[in-house]
Amino acid sequence: MPKKFAQRWMPNQKTIREHKSLRCFGCLLQNPALWHLNRHSLAKAFLVGLFCAMLPIPFQMIVAAAGAIWLHANLPVSVALVWLTNPLTMPPIFYLAYKVGGWILLLPENDFHFEASFDWAMHSMLLIWQPFLLGCLVLGLLSGILGYIAVQWSWRMTVMRRWEKRHKS
Repeated sequence: MPKKFAQRWMPNQKTIREHKSLRCFGCLLQNPALWHLNRHSLAKAFLVGLFCAMLPIPFQMIVAAAGAIWLHANLPVSVALVWLTNPLTMPPIFYLAYKVGGWILLLPENDFHFEASFDWAMHSMLLIWQPFLLGCLVLGLLSGILGYIAVQWSWRMTVMRRWEKRHKS
């Protein structure tokens, strides 16, 4: 079930190889290990993809692809998971990251008023960059590790249930 479910939602190799932001990897994308779908490659893909999703940087897909190539994780899943942080989900996730970072650093809570301007963003970032970046790294590590464990556990449970079902009949 996990393999069939994941394969249903994965884009094909040609689409990813021809994506304009991933062309920089060239022949590295020819590695067949990047396209295999098994328990370990999928778990590593969740680790990479969820970690990269929490990074407050542009071009998260490229970082996720590099991580997938380095760890021999499933490339399509790694790249797709970075879209968990999209323009709709970024504000609450990054606010949570700021709160987590401030809690770890034991900083008092700052009161700030939002303005949709570049000047406000730059001024605010100068004030909150330390707890914000720390929170992003902590959330990235936690979500990546939890995703890795969840995939390993759910895959194993599914295989065990199927095995037991086969032996009962």
